[in-house]
Amino acid sequence: MSEDRAKLNRARGYPYAIPEASYVWRSGEVAAFDPAMRKDRTPVLAIGSNQSPDQLTRKFGNWGEIPVQRARLQDFDIYYSAHISGYGSVPAMLQHAPGAEATLSVNWLDDRQLDIMHGTELHAAKYRYAVIEDIGLALDCGTDLDFVHLYVGVNGHLMHDGDAVALSAVPANGRHPKALTTAEVLEIVRERFSPGDSADEFVLKLVDDPEFRAACTAAISADAVPFGHPLRPAGATPRPGRTERKDHSAL
Repeated sequence: MSEDRAKLNRARGYPYAIPEASYVWRSGEVAAFDPAMRKDRTPVLAIGSNQSPDQLTRKFGNWGEIPVQRARLQDFDIYYSAHISGYGSVPAMLQHAPGAEATLSVNWLDDRQLDIMHGTELHAAKYRYAVIEDIGLALDCGTDLDFVHLYVGVNGHLMHDGDAVALSAVPANGRHPKALTTAEVLEIVRERFSPGDSADEFVLKLVDDPEFRAACTAAISADAVPFGHPLRPAGATPRPGRTERKDHSAL
């Protein structure tokens, strides 16, 4: 595969293959889920590519084990964020959506893994790390959490034709906005921002030209909608096992 084709596939393929069942990411491989591994780890929502073993391998290489647990989150959905990633995708953002129920995952991270994840999510200042509380997060083991850590899109969600755009790769019940693939959303952004480029030229410019990418992000964030649920700040290196884990005994 050519270098350009690899860039195009990575940009358009977001959020990559997401297993339908809970699993353990283990040094680049997928293993059976082990609930005992969650002990003394921090639950962090995975709303887009952090649900995918392929993306976890990009971020963590061939080191460690991460329990990835499927869950349902009431009154939230997964929309496209109003920014462009360094690899040319329009990434995901959690958004308050009363009446919807999103199917997503929870990454159970130890301290070292959380530091690595911070480095991948916070370096471009397009997400902030926080905690949402008073929620209905149903893990697939039958346990509910009423809080969770997450990375929140600071630009807000992308708007198109007066509405949000949901990720078709991430299922949700009670969803109201149109759901599209990342390739389709990139075409929407191209038509709005750079209609003179071909589809491939546009994506490659997003990847290879940081100034062009920043200008595109600024353009699509002008009418974006900010996150609509109260947040509590989370420390840069939170300690697992704190009283935040309100049903810790059930895990």
